[in-house]
Amino acid sequence: MYQDILVKKMALIKSTDLKLYYGKFEALHGISIEFKKNQISALIGPSGCGKSTYLRTLNRMNDLIPNVSITGETVIGETDIYAPSTNVTELRKRVGMVFQQPNPFPFSIFENVVYGLKIAGEKDKAKLEEVCERSLKEAAIWDDVKDKLHSSALGLSGGQQQRVCIARVLAVKPEIILLDEPTSALDPISTNKIEDLLLSMKEHYTIIMVTHNMHQASRVADMTAFFLQGNLIEFDKTTKMFLNPEHQETQDYISGRFG
Repeated sequence: MYQDILVKKMALIKSTDLKLYYGKFEALHGISIEFKKNQISALIGPSGCGKSTYLRTLNRMNDLIPNVSITGETVIGETDIYAPSTNVTELRKRVGMVFQQPNPFPFSIFENVVYGLKIAGEKDKAKLEEVCERSLKEAAIWDDVKDKLHSSALGLSGGQQQRVCIARVLAVKPEIILLDEPTSALDPISTNKIEDLLLSMKEHYTIIMVTHNMHQASRVADMTAFFLQGNLIEFDKTTKMFLNPEHQETQDYISGRFG
């Protein structure tokens, strides 16, 4: 029991003096931050502050952008994710990503959910069906779609599509889930469903999300990080951050004076 408590308190993700450059332009300035297991952390700040850029460093999505270079270190578990020996495909299985706009593939709901498993070579139909059902249940959308698994995912509502995209991530059993403004394109009812889903998921996953919605951060996040102009200004418990921030810039942003 004590060992389990220790594991939960340990940092799962640790960035140290992380800098990111687009060519010669320094977009992230020496980010040092730690995220613990089984928590939801929100990254907040005005547009262009670096929060989404930092989020994408955690599964090396920035590798896909020309002329990007990164210095410093990010460790997940015991793996230096930018070490030459790191298998990026395996990293992205451990660190799943959900984007701002729901992005189901133009396939059936079933084929969307099991896509990652099929790419990895899984052919057992019973296994695929089992994983599909488990993942859709975890994403709290099984009851909505169980009778139309072989219909196009594009026929679902925006909120349902986003939950199918979350199920697709869950199917490959990640440790960490990154979300880049996952509800910004959704209506309030769908947003509430996604937020409830995230709260139910943190028992099994470590979740880091970018959000522009201060109320959303206060509702779902255990910890909140405030970014400004490529700097990490403050990282603390969400309740403390919103009620008694350490820095004036944080207070000004949270109170709506800019951003």
